Amino acid sequence: MNATSKALAKTLVASPERQQEAGSDWLVVQRVQAGDVAAFDQLILKYRERVYAMVYNMTSNREDAADLTQDAFIKAFQSINRFQGQSSFFTWLYRIAINSTLSYIRRNKLRSFFSFDKVHEDNKVSEIIDQLTDKTDVEREVFVGELQEKLNEAMQKLSIPHRTVVTLFEIDGLSHEEIAEIMNCSVGTVRSRLHYAKQLLQAELQSYLR
Repeated sequence: MNATSKALAKTLVASPERQQEAGSDWLVVQRVQAGDVAAFDQLILKYRERVYAMVYNMTSNREDAADLTQDAFIKAFQSINRFQGQSSFFTWLYRIAINSTLSYIRRNKLRSFFSFDKVHEDNKVSEIIDQLTDKTDVEREVFVGELQEKLNEAMQKLSIPHRTVVTLFEIDGLSHEEIAEIMNCSVGTVRSRLHYAKQLLQAELQSYLR
């Protein structure tokens, strides 16, 4: 399959909204490549909050997240002439941000934290919390605190790639296809990592999963 076919295949699995977004971004990118440097600000304004949120979810440090977000956009701008639209600008930018963040985490041996308030509504942990109708506010707060700490401990037992997949899927809400493109792996690998990660997390939280 040639590059054009691969790009078309990726577009076909994207939602109509993602396709429209990718097309709009590509027009802006082409303007930047043609010398309209100021047009890059449109991409910064569009994706700054999403990139920052993703990086913050992985580093749990606002200052680090701000620095890494800025670094991702600088790298994207410096490499913009090499972007040929074979993927969406969104996934290309996310890949840059993810790689920078993972390198930073490895260098500094940072822990990753899983925030309940950003987890999908259909997540098992959210279901557990929603079922605490017989608890007082104080009891609920204590329980959630204990569960949060236990989950974060379990997250540290996952490899960095497994933690990254969980973060991108459960918190950022990306599809298997988008994660595969961002992490430069197959969709099967993404599903396998998610399956393994959920099995380990469920085992660690078994006493809560009643």
